[in-house]
Amino acid sequence: MTIFVDDLKNPEAPVLLSDGNLCLVEMHESRGWILWLSADGKERRVVAKTGRPNGMTLAADGTLWVAESVNPPALLHVTLDGDVEIVATSCEGKDFLFPNDLRFGPDGMLYMTDTGVHMDSWRDLPPGQRQNWPTDARVYRIDPSTGEGEIIGTGYEFANGIAFASDNSLYVAATQSGLIYRHRWVNGAVSTEKEVFGSVVDETRAPLGLRGPDGMTFGTDGDLYVAVVGQQDVTVLGPDGNVVRRIALEGPAPTNVAFGPAGSGKLYVTEQGVGHLEVHEVDIDGLPLMKG
Repeated sequence: MTIFVDDLKNPEAPVLLSDGNLCLVEMHESRGWILWLSADGKERRVVAKTGRPNGMTLAADGTLWVAESVNPPALLHVTLDGDVEIVATSCEGKDFLFPNDLRFGPDGMLYMTDTGVHMDSWRDLPPGQRQNWPTDARVYRIDPSTGEGEIIGTGYEFANGIAFASDNSLYVAATQSGLIYRHRWVNGAVSTEKEVFGSVVDETRAPLGLRGPDGMTFGTDGDLYVAVVGQQDVTVLGPDGNVVRRIALEGPAPTNVAFGPAGSGKLYVTEQGVGHLEVHEVDIDGLPLMKG
C-alpha cells in the first residue's frame, strides 16, 4: 500500500480520466469541491466548488456527472474547465434528499442513489443514532439529455454506492444494514425488483461508528470491491455474494474505490478518516465503466 496523496478533507468518488489523470471530490464544508490530480499525484487543482459533491462518474465526452448532496441536492453536469450545470433536483415530483453515488447504465441512462435523509439532518444526529435512523432511500433512473427520470427502487437502508456488473445487473449498497442489493437485468432493462446479494460486515470486528458499504466497483474477474466505512477495509465479494477477502487499509473510513489504468493492477481508495488517497496492488483490472 502507498499513500498517493494526502491532506484531503473527506475525499470521495475517485474517477480515472481517459488521459491517466484523476478527479475526486472533497466533501468537507471548508472545501466542497471537485479536485483534479495529475497521474503522478504531484499536481492538483480545483475544477469547481459546488457545495458538497458526493458521487461522481465520467461520461464518454470527458465531462463529469456529479451527485451534489447540498446547495441544493442535485444532479450536476461539470466540465473539466469548471462549468457547472444543474440538470435535475427532483424525480417524479419528489425533491432529491441526499444524492449519493451514480453510474451510467447499459441503456445510456444515469442511475443515482439517494440516501433518503437530508445531509443537514444527518450531520446533526448523534453518531450512535446513525446506524438505524429511518430513511426514504431511493434509486433513480435519469435521462442525462433531459433530466427527466423515474424511481426504480426504494427501501434500502441508507442507499449509497452503486455499480453495474458485466451481465448488466445493478448493485446498490445499503450502509446501515451492511447489505448489497442486486437488481437483475431483465428483458433489456434494470428490474425494479431487488434481492439481497451479500453482506460486507465483519462480525469479528468492533464497528468504528457507522459501519457498512460505501462506494464500490467490479473487477474483470467478476468480484465486487466494496469500501466499508467504519470497518477499515475494502471487502471483496465473489460472484456468489460471499466474502473472498478483505483488504486492510490504513484509515478507518474508506468511502470509495476506483481501479487504475488497464494493466496496472492498482486499486485507488479514498479515505476520509485520515484524509488521503491510498493505492493498493490487487493484480486485477477494473471492469470498464459505462460512459453513456
